[in-house]
Amino acid sequence: MFVQTMTPKTVKLTTLAAALCLLAAPAFANHCPIDMAAIDAALAAGTDLSEAELDQVHDWRDEGQVLHEGGDHDGSVATLAKAKEMLGIE
Repeated sequence: MFVQTMTPKTVKLTTLAAALCLLAAPAFANHCPIDMAAIDAALAAGTDLSEAELDQVHDWRDEGQVLHEGGDHDGSVATLAKAKEMLGIE
């Protein structure tokens, strides 16, 4: 049977990679409220969107919040990105 041992360098790199993954998760979670605030601000400032487009933006914004609160931050960011794009927010 082949048994491979990890060198100290491999252990350090693996530990660093795991730590970076753990630190990145809250960054994605915190991105959602920033996107929601940007959408809310753009809606409050007024827009030239049609009533149907505004309804779609509101739906995406609400869905993004539900996804965020449910822990699906990737889904939330993707959904909120649709609303931001329609509003012309970068």
